[in-house]
Amino acid sequence: MQKVCLAILSMVVLAPAVFADQITMKNGDRLSGTIVTCDAKTLVLKTDYADAVTIKWDFVQQVESSQPIYVGTKGGQVVIGTLTTSGDKLAVATKESGSVAVAKADVTSLRNADEEKKVEAAQERLQHPRLSDLWTGSLDTGLGLVTGNSQSTNVTFGLNAVRAAPRDKITYYTNGAFSRSKVNGVTATTAQAIAGGVRYDLNLSDKAFAFGTVDMLSDRFQALDLQTALGAGMGYHAIKSARTTVDLLVGPDFDRQAFTTFDRSSGEILLGETVTHKFGSSTFNEALFVYPNLTSTGEFRSTFSLGLTTKVTKVLSWQTSFNDFYLSNPVPGKKTNDLLLSTGLRLTFGGAAK
Repeated sequence: MQKVCLAILSMVVLAPAVFADQITMKNGDRLSGTIVTCDAKTLVLKTDYADAVTIKWDFVQQVESSQPIYVGTKGGQVVIGTLTTSGDKLAVATKESGSVAVAKADVTSLRNADEEKKVEAAQERLQHPRLSDLWTGSLDTGLGLVTGNSQSTNVTFGLNAVRAAPRDKITYYTNGAFSRSKVNGVTATTAQAIAGGVRYDLNLSDKAFAFGTVDMLSDRFQALDLQTALGAGMGYHAIKSARTTVDLLVGPDFDRQAFTTFDRSSGEILLGETVTHKFGSSTFNEALFVYPNLTSTGEFRSTFSLGLTTKVTKVLSWQTSFNDFYLSNPVPGKKTNDLLLSTGLRLTFGGAAK
């Protein structure tokens, strides 16, 4: 009876080790637990005595798993089975093909079943995202104050949001400026303009896309209560890389301008190009859109923007932007150009699908 009790006690004590994954380090240390994930740089092992432990993959000598592990390789294959280590190779005991050898240097990921389900769900969401998924964006603010013999307040703001999915892309923007000054007791508003819009891109191939766009502008000092422009057409990714993108766009456009004293509408041609380039911790943006007027031949309008953003922290950046709104046939007595220069903090937000 005593031997039976000792045997049962030994089984209870040793059972966690028998059914746990085993990690042996190059210095001889051994860790027991449950392999969660590995990205070929670090391995995460869940233990009962220290919660999750992160281990450098290069320091791992041997791996033995009691649970099926999803092994990702550089060739894009995923091999599923329990693991044992043999030299510089992992032996994966699969149900279908028996033991499969994978060189340790070729391993890109290790995941247990729960982590694999999370990855598959995230990939499925990326391929078929909800409208609320995948949004990233930024909020820009700028403030200037002057006090003394005169007082003035200058406020600029901008909101940009992008939802980029494998099949399509939605881009939203709005920016504006407000300025007020007080001289000799007289207060006057000297600038009040706001612009906004949204563009939808549908990928037709790796290079070509179709687009539709809606843009709006209100500028008090151009006597422009509201300008609404509807456009559509085709676009081409002239350059599309991790660091640089250059897009070219062309299509028809309808423009309606509601001034304080009269309204007018016209057909236009939309000609545009956009550039984004990343270098170091900074990002440069440039965009030029020209709209030749088909109703009043010889007239045109254009928008031009430059921007430079430099990261300060993960969510904070310092941004400087320049915008030029040009109208060749403004209200009599008004200038053709309105310029907006802004600098200040940028707060970024958003991420992947949830």
